[in-house]
Amino acid sequence: MKVLIATQKPFAKVAVDGIKKVIEEAGYELALLEKYEQKEQLLDAVKDTDALIIRSDVVDNEVFNAAKNLKIVVRAGAGYDNVDLAAATTHKVCVMNTPGQNSNAVAELVFGLMVMAVRNFYNGKSGTELKGKKLGILAFGNVGRNVARIAKGFEMDVYAYDAFCPKEVIEAAGVHAVDSTEALFESVDIVSLHIPATPDTKESINYALVNKLHKGGILLNTARKEVINETELIKLMTEREDLKYVTDIMPVADAEFKEKFADRYFSTPKKMGAQTAEANINAGLAAAHQIVGFLKDGIDKFKVNK
Repeated sequence: MKVLIATQKPFAKVAVDGIKKVIEEAGYELALLEKYEQKEQLLDAVKDTDALIIRSDVVDNEVFNAAKNLKIVVRAGAGYDNVDLAAATTHKVCVMNTPGQNSNAVAELVFGLMVMAVRNFYNGKSGTELKGKKLGILAFGNVGRNVARIAKGFEMDVYAYDAFCPKEVIEAAGVHAVDSTEALFESVDIVSLHIPATPDTKESINYALVNKLHKGGILLNTARKEVINETELIKLMTEREDLKYVTDIMPVADAEFKEKFADRYFSTPKKMGAQTAEANINAGLAAAHQIVGFLKDGIDKFKVNK
């Protein structure tokens, strides 16, 4: 069987070498498609592929139509909105992610961005400290839990809300569990977003919600840009000169944010949360092991489609 790594943004060489070892020791062939510029290159590469490892690469119905032998796609990372799950199910292809492998890397970036924001983006003016600040974590999955762990080291007062995580689990981690997204925003100084982009969450971070943040509030997004209602956030930041927005996903309206809020806004040039050597290796190796487990024994623990 043939396993293809298709990555416009390649894995580190050490990660590719590790994936190759896992795949070949299982008796499978590994192929590599890196830094491809045209979709046709991907369509051609998947024609005889049984398993596919991707990162942020788009796998849609056209790809599934081209990949007649495809049995499994593993997205090396937590998010998987770049894969058409309905099309995968129609084509009887299992889709998995690798939850938890990038979580510490993203959580550390959260605090890199957070420190920069409270220190006024290092512009020479006096800022504030994180110690004693109230931090709200929206979604208490792998990343959210790591954010809470690090926040305790800063002696922050941590709150969280997750519609799918029992309050008892949140409180067992030494975090205040609140009853709603609205209650979270109105309780804290800083909110760190860790929600996926779903029909329910898209543009859910809007004027009314963010306006509940305490004076001097900071909105921090390392999740997905689609969850932000950019038009309403711009309107709110125009009215509230105390608010800051820091993100690891460049908004569609990046130029407007920069022009209007140069001293209260920052975006990384590209998504950097998982861009560490350790996360790169962890996610890649996890993807390889999951493919081998699925092809050999039908293990689909991290399957995300029906």
